[in-house]
Amino acid sequence: MTLDILPAALSAYAEAHTSPESDLLRRLNRDTNANVLRPNMLSGHLQGRMLALFSHLLRPRRILEIGTYTGYSALCLAEGLTDDGKLITLDINEELEKRVRHWFAQSDLAAKIDYRIGNAADIIPTLDETFDLVFIDADKAGYAQYFDLTVDRVRPGGLLIADNVLWKGKVTQPELKDKALHTMMAFNQKVHDDPRVENVLFPVRDGLMVMRKLA
Repeated sequence: MTLDILPAALSAYAEAHTSPESDLLRRLNRDTNANVLRPNMLSGHLQGRMLALFSHLLRPRRILEIGTYTGYSALCLAEGLTDDGKLITLDINEELEKRVRHWFAQSDLAAKIDYRIGNAADIIPTLDETFDLVFIDADKAGYAQYFDLTVDRVRPGGLLIADNVLWKGKVTQPELKDKALHTMMAFNQKVHDDPRVENVLFPVRDGLMVMRKLA
């Protein structure tokens, strides 16, 4: 199942006119699709290049990622880190740990990635960091909590990005009895109403909510 909101032909055209994946990312993409459950959770080519672009533009020193999955988005986000930069990525699924560490170890960015297994809601309060960029792509029921735990830890001018905010395109169908849908709609409204950020919802794949932290 694809999460692309655009018609397949338009998505293919967009990818064809987007800078290519690295060889490592291409192999990771292929491995995830062949061997891991729910491969549609992978950020993939187009979204991955978008995350990398934001990172290159921002030149972050500290990134927090909530939801590692197989490591594709972490590798994309880490591309723009400063020389002394670090990306902390959190995931609760210990079954994927060996596979994720395998892919991280093959990257030139491995030394900049701090991969931790555990409950993000427990780990985040222990982090003594100010973040330049936060990427939220974990359990959808936790999005509002993750936003509340991180927004005041992001420096003014920094970014928070949340994935899957269009929820398979269902956000225009609030009459549907879909608990996750209504959770995502409530999150989108919460962000939109929060005076600490300005936000743009990008209709890329399953939707990216991009928020800039205000002073």
